[in-house]
Amino acid sequence: MQQEQLYEVVINAQRQYSLWPAQRPVPGGWQATGFCDSRAQCLEHIGVVWRDLREHDAQAALADAGVQHG
Repeated sequence: MQQEQLYEVVINAQRQYSLWPAQRPVPGGWQATGFCDSRAQCLEHIGVVWRDLREHDAQAALADAGVQHG
């Protein structure tokens, strides 16, 4: 019986998430989040933690303008 491949959830500077095979080094520009599991579990985790990029961009724009959020 073949063992299921493990994946690691990684994130970049733009707060975009992706999967990366756990046995391979994380590529440049990305860092491990500490979540490692099956592909399906990683995708489910990303669905929970990944906030809408537009929300992040809007918060960044407000911060640049000196407006406090929330």
